[in-house]
Amino acid sequence: MAGEKKIYALIVEDDRVTQMRHQMLLNRFNCEIQVAGNGKEAVDLYRLGASTFDVVLMDMEMPVMDGLEATRELRAMGFKGLIVGVTSRELEFAKPVFKEAGADDCYEKPLTAEHVTSILEEIGSH
Repeated sequence: MAGEKKIYALIVEDDRVTQMRHQMLLNRFNCEIQVAGNGKEAVDLYRLGASTFDVVLMDMEMPVMDGLEATRELRAMGFKGLIVGVTSRELEFAKPVFKEAGADDCYEKPLTAEHVTSILEEIGSH
């Protein structure tokens, strides 16, 4: 799991408090973290080859480019890593919409240690 291999995570979130919460949580799992404030920033990071990520934690609703559009763009550009939707909407609605866009999974905010453990286990099985 995380102790064996450094996990590189991109948090795509427009709310600074949520960014910090997710960073603190991922730090507990020894992840290397980068943050993008919206979907366009995330797509630009990937396009420019600035970083390679094992997982992208993608907020669903953001200004400039939302998480669904950014997920579609990342997949169209060949991103093979895990994309996990993170939303304040009910999972019953959000999960199928995110999966249709190309996400691997979806969780309700706020992320918990159990969510991160599941995500890291999924990365380990890839």
